[in-house]
Amino acid sequence: MEPWLATLYRLSRESYPENAMWNIEQRFDKTPIDALASHGFAVGSTRGVARAEKYGCGAEFRQSPDGRYQLTVLPTIMLRGQFTRLWDAGYQKFLLTDDGSKVPAQAQHLQNLRKFNEELRTALGVPTYYNEALGSVSQVSVYDRVKGRAGDVPDKTVGAHSEGDGH
Repeated sequence: MEPWLATLYRLSRESYPENAMWNIEQRFDKTPIDALASHGFAVGSTRGVARAEKYGCGAEFRQSPDGRYQLTVLPTIMLRGQFTRLWDAGYQKFLLTDDGSKVPAQAQHLQNLRKFNEELRTALGVPTYYNEALGSVSQVSVYDRVKGRAGDVPDKTVGAHSEGDGH
């Protein structure tokens, strides 16, 4: 299996991608996290981990030793109760889960993610900048259509594959 493909289906998950649009170092007091419910978010909190969900999307915050919360799972689409990673395969966007599922992302998924992200930012007082408001940002992007390189003509070797189909 190609190293980049293995990372698509990794079982352990980084808390956030390196090119995150959110300021992942920002810390939030407990009050705004608790107030998310008053903004229509379903908020669950267990042992210092708070999960906010709405529109089939979610984000996770972890409490640091100083009592403040840090965003550890960026706003993403939820699938069967799991956080997903949005993968842009060039010809289609997919939702990838930690259990190896790959589901084509639908327009409604992306619209809900955008709405969730905007409402979460507003509720927490985090500004939205122009480049961040243009559309959905994929957490994984692996494709190459340069003539003469592998993948320039999409075939069965291009895209995400389950581990059982020989790739």
